Amino acid sequence: MWRRLRSALRSLRGSPAAPPHGGGGRPPAAMERAVVRCVPSEPKLSLRFVLPDGSARHMQRDQAEPLGRALARIATNAAKGHGKAGKKSKKARAEGGAEDEAAVPAVPAVRLFSRDGAAVAEEVPNAAAWQDGAVLHIGDARYRVERNPPALTELRLPRSILAGFPVCPKVSAEFAAPQHCLFRWFREQRPAGGGDAAGEAWVETAAAERVFTPSNALVGLRLKLRCTPGDGEQRYGPALEVESTGPVEAGPGACTFDARHLYTKKVCGHGSVRAVSYNILADTYAQTEFSRTVLYPYCAPYALEIDYRQNLLKKELAGYSADLICLQEVDKSVFVDSLAPALDAFGLEGLFRIKEKQHEGLATFYRRDKFSLLSQHDIVFSEALLSEPLHKELCEQLAKYPLVQEKVLQRSSVLQVLVLQSTTDPSRKLCVANTHLYWHPKGGNIRLIQIAVAMSHIKHVACDLYPRIPVVFCGDFNSTPSSGAYSFISSGGIAEDHEDWVSNGEEERCSMSLSHPFKLQSACGEPAYTNYVGGFHGCLDYIFIDRNALEVEQVIPLPSHEEITTHQALPSVSHPSDHIALICDLKWK
Repeated sequence: MWRRLRSALRSLRGSPAAPPHGGGGRPPAAMERAVVRCVPSEPKLSLRFVLPDGSARHMQRDQAEPLGRALARIATNAAKGHGKAGKKSKKARAEGGAEDEAAVPAVPAVRLFSRDGAAVAEEVPNAAAWQDGAVLHIGDARYRVERNPPALTELRLPRSILAGFPVCPKVSAEFAAPQHCLFRWFREQRPAGGGDAAGEAWVETAAAERVFTPSNALVGLRLKLRCTPGDGEQRYGPALEVESTGPVEAGPGACTFDARHLYTKKVCGHGSVRAVSYNILADTYAQTEFSRTVLYPYCAPYALEIDYRQNLLKKELAGYSADLICLQEVDKSVFVDSLAPALDAFGLEGLFRIKEKQHEGLATFYRRDKFSLLSQHDIVFSEALLSEPLHKELCEQLAKYPLVQEKVLQRSSVLQVLVLQSTTDPSRKLCVANTHLYWHPKGGNIRLIQIAVAMSHIKHVACDLYPRIPVVFCGDFNSTPSSGAYSFISSGGIAEDHEDWVSNGEEERCSMSLSHPFKLQSACGEPAYTNYVGGFHGCLDYIFIDRNALEVEQVIPLPSHEEITTHQALPSVSHPSDHIALICDLKWK
C-alpha cells in the first residue's frame, strides 16, 4: 500500500522520468503538476497538486465559481502548510538553544496565467479558467496545469491464462483510449536451478501490443502488464501495473476451430461482410449440478469453468476475423469483463441486451472500420406484443387462445436489432437482427408467435424507418429445418393448419395464418447439426439473409464429425460451447 502511495505522490509531483517509449508526454520535469479534472456533466471540478512543503492537496470547486475564490482557498492552504513547517522549525531551534522569534505564517501570492502568459482574471469561472497548459503560481513555486490528462480507471488480466491463447486485458480509461495506450508485457524470471525464487524479478518480453499470446516456454510463469494511458495527442498519464493471479498454464492442444481459422486469416474486403452466429453457452447454465451430471457428464469439470471456456472463446472469435458477430447466451459479466474488452482489441464494437429473468442475453459486435452504428431497436417480444401498435392485430388474434397467450407473455426472449452503415459507402446500410427463441421442444407454437413479432418489428425498421435496406437475421432459433418457424422465415408465411400450432397438444392449439414480406434464405444451408450434446444433435442456428440484396460468397466449413466427437460431444476441453458457430462471407448484389 505504501509503495503505491509513494508512487502516486511521485507521479503527482512530476518525477523526472522520461516520457514512455520516447513519447512527447507532458509536463516537463522542471515544473510541478496541477491536475484538473473538469467534466461538463458534473457540477464540480477537482484540482490536485503538491505544496512546496510536500503536502498533497485535493480540492473540489464549483465549476461556475469565480477563479478568485479558488485561488484564495489555495493561498489559505499554502499558508497553513507554511505554518506547520514553521512550528517544526521553531521546535528545532528551541531544542538547539536558538533564540525564539515569532513565526507568523505568510500568505503566498497565488495567480493563474494562461498558456500565452496573460494573467487570468479572477472573475472568470473555474471551468473556463483552468485550461490545459496554464501555469499556476503559488509564491515562488510554478505548476503546469494538466486539464483532463489521460488516466486509467481499471486494468485487469484474466484469471486463467493458457499458452497459445490471446491474453486480452480489460482496460478502462478516462480521457484516453485503449488504442492510444502503451503496453509493456513482462514475464516472471524463472529461478536458477528450478528452485523457489528468492524474490520477485521480471523480464520484459518483446511484446508491446495490447494483446499478448504467451508461448509454451512461459508455462509455469506469471505475467505482468504495464500500461501507460494515452489520448492520441502525445499526452500520457501515469502508468499502472497489474500481475496475473496465477501462472501461464498449458493449453489443450488442437481445438475444433483451428482448421476453420485457415479460411479466415484475413478480414474480407470492403465489398464483403463476414458474419458469425454463435450460442456460446451461458455460464449460468453450464455451472449447475444438472449440467455437470445430466447434460454434460462427459465433459471434464474444469472445461465447464467460465475462465477456461473464455480462453477458447476469445481465441475462436478473434480468429474468425469477422465483421458481424451475433452471440446468444451471453452472461452480462462475460460481456463486460471479457468479450467486449477482448473483441475491442481486435477492432470490434459490441452491444448487449439482457434477458432480465435469465441474467444472460444477446451481444452483437460489428467491425468499426467497416461499419458505424446508425440506430438500435431492441425489443422484448412479450412487451412489444402488448404495447406496440404494429402488433395490434396479432395481439387480438392471440387473445382468442388464452393458454398460449399466457405462455408467450411469460417468456423473456428478446430481439436485438441494429442498423449499420458502411464507412466507405454511406449508401450501403444493413439491418442486423439477433435473437434466441423459446427453447422447449414442444414450444413450436410459441416460437411461431415470437417469429411473427420479430418479422413485424424488422419490417418496421428495414422498410418503414430505413426503406429497402438488406436484412441479416441471426440467432439460435431452437428450430430444425423441418419446423414451422424455419418454414415461416424462409417461405414468408405459415398456414393456420400447420402442425406446429398444436405442438403442445390440442389444448394449446393456436391456429393463425401469418406472413412477412421478406425473401430470406439460410446462408449456411441446413447443416446436419449446430448443437451436439449427449442426448440430442440437430440444426438449430441460422444466418438468414435477404436474398434480393445479398449473396453468399463462401460458407466456412463446420468442424468434422470426428473433431466434434473426439471427446464424445460438446462442450469439451477443445470446444467451449454445446453449439457450433456458423460463419459465412456475404456480398451485396
